[in-house]
Amino acid sequence: MTGAAAAGGHDARPRLDFALGALSTADLFAADDFARLQARCRTNMDAPLRRLDGPSARDRLANTDILVTGWGCPPIDAAVLDAAPSLRLIAHAAGSVKAWALRDILARGVAVVTAADANALPVAEFTLATILGANKRIGDYAALYRRERRGLELSLNAPAAVGNWHKTIGIVGASRIGRRVIELLRPFDLSVLLFDPFVEAASAAVLGAEKVELDVLLQRSDVVSLHAPSLPETRHLIDGRGLALMRDGAILINTARGALIEQAALERELVAGRLWAAIDVTEPEVLPADSPLYDLPNVVLTPHIAGALGNERLRFGRLVTDEVERFVSGEALRHAVDPLTIDRQA
Repeated sequence: MTGAAAAGGHDARPRLDFALGALSTADLFAADDFARLQARCRTNMDAPLRRLDGPSARDRLANTDILVTGWGCPPIDAAVLDAAPSLRLIAHAAGSVKAWALRDILARGVAVVTAADANALPVAEFTLATILGANKRIGDYAALYRRERRGLELSLNAPAAVGNWHKTIGIVGASRIGRRVIELLRPFDLSVLLFDPFVEAASAAVLGAEKVELDVLLQRSDVVSLHAPSLPETRHLIDGRGLALMRDGAILINTARGALIEQAALERELVAGRLWAAIDVTEPEVLPADSPLYDLPNVVLTPHIAGALGNERLRFGRLVTDEVERFVSGEALRHAVDPLTIDRQA
């Protein structure tokens, strides 16, 4: 509490409100982090806003200096900004803010921070686990053991292609998640290739990867993992021709966006059994109930779970709380949206 407030004078702390979609503050903020927000801000204790239009929302926005948003929050557009003349910081306790009018927001002097870095870690962990498990063919052998229910002597007769020794991992996109994955792969006996047109060869080497063109990456990799943003330029980045370049038995992992892959071409390759895939995102986002991918033995299909789940979401609240404290103290923000890279953001 400020000195003025403690002395019974005007409370100069900024006014903070929440617009969290379907989540509650308890889903995102540990008790100690929420207490830190309350100590630094006049925090609205009413239920989080679920909509940003209507009289009630406009009344609250009119008195808001800091707006904490989350998954499912309506997009921030000009109408919202007009209703919030005092707004100076939007702290997004989630990842992408691509649907917002970011240029308008920044042009009005409103800072935007996002917890995308906090979401990058669980996605990278999920990817690492998938790479290591897929190379061991855990799913295949678990299904075989369940079916046979006998000793299989796999340590003696497993094919030479099974395992993680000196496998080549191709990373498509040196995004914050792609870079995290490369970092997590360092302790293992694996070679890493990287395709990213915005990364020079020397910078890739510093990351721990060899920069190559996409076709070369697809041809040389035992595992291809996608970490590029969904942009018009990256739509169907991996198309039928690209999939055909992948070696027989190679593994494709997509934890990024479904639009990066030509869905029909991928289905053809997987139905034929030539490739193995771990797919967390699809196009459309929920596949039709009759899609063959649900039942193929060479496919692990998950419902967009690579990002933060359960208690992992508390990382969002921790990052946002740290950023709000920096903002109130006049310190530089560490997770502010960069206007120079808006067009390349996920």
